Amino acid sequence: MQIVLASASPRRRELLKELVSDFRVLPAKGEERADPSLSPEETVKELARRKAEEVAALIQNRECAVLGADTVVALDGKILGKPKDEADAFRMLSALSGRTHEVFTGVCLILPGGEKTVRAERTEVEFYPLSEEWIGKYVAGGSPMDKAGAYGIQDGGLAKRITGSYSNVVGLPLELCRELLTPLLFGGR
Repeated sequence: MQIVLASASPRRRELLKELVSDFRVLPAKGEERADPSLSPEETVKELARRKAEEVAALIQNRECAVLGADTVVALDGKILGKPKDEADAFRMLSALSGRTHEVFTGVCLILPGGEKTVRAERTEVEFYPLSEEWIGKYVAGGSPMDKAGAYGIQDGGLAKRITGSYSNVVGLPLELCRELLTPLLFGGR
């Protein structure tokens, strides 16, 4: 069965390759806005569901399953999205410095018959204390600009401790995706 990834994220693409050797990428184009009254976990589930539904509606081949995902960083229960500019990235990283925050990724799998599974993964990340100079250099390098919470865990030098799924922090919880995709790809083995 063909899997379609409803994401433009190169990180998600690389992670999914660890589970599925052959899949298509058809990014959702919808706006990534959710009800601000939702918790971070409910927000990512809602956004992942919308992405998967948007792409599933476009697919002509009904023998495809669509996988949508969305990731947010939350500090003290407040979502830190992608930074608007370098000053916003600097502010976010300064707030995360020396503190523990949560990363949530919502995953939605829509099967060819329309059956939908929506789940979320939560990981705790504790940052080292980051100097203003280090943050300034990191922001100037451009890496934070397209990432939730203004960082990529794969860049290194940030996390003192990760409790939970590392791949979740990168943007796609492989353990959860394996659980969802195994029955589809391997008949329940």
